[in-house]
Amino acid sequence: MDVIIDNLPRYLSGFGMTLQLLIIAAIGALIIGTFIAAMRISPVASLRGFATVYTELVRNTPLTLVLFFCAVVVPYLGVRTDFATLATIGLTVYTSPFIAEALRSGINGVPLGQAEAARSLGLGFGQTIGTVVLPQAFRMVIPPLINVIIALTKNTSVAGGFFVAELFTIGKELANANGDAVVAVLLGVATFYLIITIPLGILAARLEKKWVVTR
Repeated sequence: MDVIIDNLPRYLSGFGMTLQLLIIAAIGALIIGTFIAAMRISPVASLRGFATVYTELVRNTPLTLVLFFCAVVVPYLGVRTDFATLATIGLTVYTSPFIAEALRSGINGVPLGQAEAARSLGLGFGQTIGTVVLPQAFRMVIPPLINVIIALTKNTSVAGGFFVAELFTIGKELANANGDAVVAVLLGVATFYLIITIPLGILAARLEKKWVVTR
């Protein structure tokens, strides 16, 4: 375990970058995914069509290809920014359709009569979705949403292939530099990932138990 203790600052540096990628991409994906989910049920055909194409196209594109586009093609088009920002954008875009589909399943679980009642009171589509449908949909799909975020946590490791010094990249460098302690190095990496994913899993279970009772 000496290799972990001796290199703890490097582990923490990679862990911090992983957290940064995770938090910013999760927030961005949640915002975009919410809009995409609303567009999927919009009465405007063009919005439904755009949301459907976006969801199917991005969801069925490999994450590596999405990050390659952000890290290589986007700078070629003249956008100048650091690779961490580009990786965050790629992770956000890739995760957003999964958020949207989870939310859409929750929206479909809200009784249709509630939306009809809201419209009968004079609420428009946006008001009905924002004040009546989405709050209930979010409560129904908290566990699936957290599962998407857990998957995003592991997907951040792909950013290491595009010049981002996140946790997995640091672990790979340490493993190469400490060939006699590869197992310990990888256990250290796994431990830091578990620090994120296990609490998220516990949170999902508790929220599901709480809201199944009150729903």
